[in-house]
Amino acid sequence: MIPNKEILAGLIDGSPYPIYLILGDELTVAVANAATLKAWGKDKSVIGKPFSEAIPELKGQPFEGLLRKVIATGEPYYAVNDRATFIIDGQQKVSYFTFSYQPLADEQGQTIGVVCYATEVTSLVESYDQIKKLGEQAIEANENLASINKALEASYEELATTNEELTESYRLLELSELRFRNLILQAPFSICVIRAQDLIVTDVNDRYLELVGKKREQIDGFSIWEGVPEAAEIYAPLMQNVISSRTPFSAREAEVHLIRNGIPELVFMDFTYEPVIDLTGNVSAIMVVGIDVSAKVNARKAIEEVEERIRLAVDAAAIGTYEYRFDTDVLVTSDRFKEILGLGSNVTRAEIFEHYHPEDADLSAQAYAKAEKTGIIFYEARFFHPIEPMKWLRYQAKLYLDNQGKRQRTLGTVIDITEYKALQQQKDDFISIASHELKTPITSLKASLQLLTRMRETPNPVMFPRLLDQATRSMDKIAALVEDLLNVSKMNQGKVALRKEWFNVIDMLEKSCGHVRESSTHQLVVKGDPKLMVFADEHRIDQVVVNLVNNAIKYAPGSFNIYLEVEQVDELLKISVKDTGPGIPEDKIPHLFDRYFRADNSGNQVSGLGLGLYISADIIQRHGGKIGVESVIGGGSTFWFIIPLNP
Repeated sequence: MIPNKEILAGLIDGSPYPIYLILGDELTVAVANAATLKAWGKDKSVIGKPFSEAIPELKGQPFEGLLRKVIATGEPYYAVNDRATFIIDGQQKVSYFTFSYQPLADEQGQTIGVVCYATEVTSLVESYDQIKKLGEQAIEANENLASINKALEASYEELATTNEELTESYRLLELSELRFRNLILQAPFSICVIRAQDLIVTDVNDRYLELVGKKREQIDGFSIWEGVPEAAEIYAPLMQNVISSRTPFSAREAEVHLIRNGIPELVFMDFTYEPVIDLTGNVSAIMVVGIDVSAKVNARKAIEEVEERIRLAVDAAAIGTYEYRFDTDVLVTSDRFKEILGLGSNVTRAEIFEHYHPEDADLSAQAYAKAEKTGIIFYEARFFHPIEPMKWLRYQAKLYLDNQGKRQRTLGTVIDITEYKALQQQKDDFISIASHELKTPITSLKASLQLLTRMRETPNPVMFPRLLDQATRSMDKIAALVEDLLNVSKMNQGKVALRKEWFNVIDMLEKSCGHVRESSTHQLVVKGDPKLMVFADEHRIDQVVVNLVNNAIKYAPGSFNIYLEVEQVDELLKISVKDTGPGIPEDKIPHLFDRYFRADNSGNQVSGLGLGLYISADIIQRHGGKIGVESVIGGGSTFWFIIPLNP
């Protein structure tokens, strides 16, 4: 699938977190949202430039090498609290980011770019450094206290001075602790300090309370798992492992099910369990530092959902997609596109045009010329494959121009409309056939009625009966044609209902085809068990027999005897209609039951809409049976059908 980069760019640009897309060996900045440009200190002019040209101050820093490594290996890269130096408003600025480089692959699985999802953690790193410095100050104060205690043992005379120094040290320690607590309370991210020995919360800021959706009286001074019991099952073992191993634990975009303000919610977090080591080397506390990244994760998932919906819609519609770039002459296609054209994976645009019908060779150029004004490409062309039959292809696309009005790229779709074109042709053929077939009997009926009108006062005893017979035959012909059309209409609408009942097969055949028996042009010979009964729709089965007999008379006019044979085959009824006519060519037999097909092999014009056998096949299928034909050139034809005898 070819992503719609305009739609994706719109979704990405709304994210509050830096997201950008790097493409190709040139490391071109293809997409960079507003948060990214702000972090870089750049404007939209960097989009479309190589990474090194867009952010020249990063030269000598590891980011370009990491991007190339991800493209080369196809493996993602993650970094936590990584440092980057930018030039913003002419001033050098040091920033810290937690980010991931995710490889972007094309339809063949080749890595063509890198998507970066980042969170700026400069404030977090600076606050952590301040906390670390405060801790070092506390350690230094403790060391001073130890020195003072030794001095007390050595000299009682120095007690007053030592007491003053000790008091000052405690004051500094208390001040340090106060600064530490103030730092926690004022930090721009969530912090919670938990005593290691009993997991009691000793310090917690408002942002942490907002993060977990709890009030201070529910958290402060209580066990952390009493305050947030819904997270205990998964995260209590992890915290205990940090205490026992003295090793930090970090998670990125972790799913945490919380009950926030009484409402169950799924929250995505970046967080760290950081052990605080005392002077004895033991873990005295756990500092939890967290950031709610739900907005970033949900934005990414929304983009992925849009991509999936587009893919499903394209797949459901059997649409092939493609992207063509004029500057590089590179054509990128979907699997469905390759399947429709059948020319392999590395086909070029020029090679596709070589397979167009000569009359359609200029359609693409004409469509592109028009698209330079409208932006929309649309045309239909005949496509010849070396092995497969000719196809009709419909192209719809959008043409993108650069600032100079030159063609830049095309995003489009292709659909195989061969069947649609065949149906259109079939409809045109039917209208032509129906018009011709109805014109003849209507003209004859009109002429007969005009002559009858003229002799209304003085009927001619010879001509009057003849004209009446001619008018009746014309009317019967029109009625038969209309009946065929009505039957097909009912079949298409699913309104053909069967009224099944028991009836005698031979009796039905003896009564069938009265028009043939009255004309005396053909002899119907019925053979079979006179007692054989079947449970079916007698009227519809009679209609099938009449169609098969009419077909035999039409295409085998010299076969005086038409044989109707009945036999029981296991639990099935088989009825065969045999003639001794010229037979049917083998290449036409597979199409005899198609709509509008007329198997005239004599070179003479035959009447009818080509619907009789099509209707007959539908009736037999509705009975759960089969219909077929066997024919030998010069040896006649046998049309047969089988249906179940019993309900």
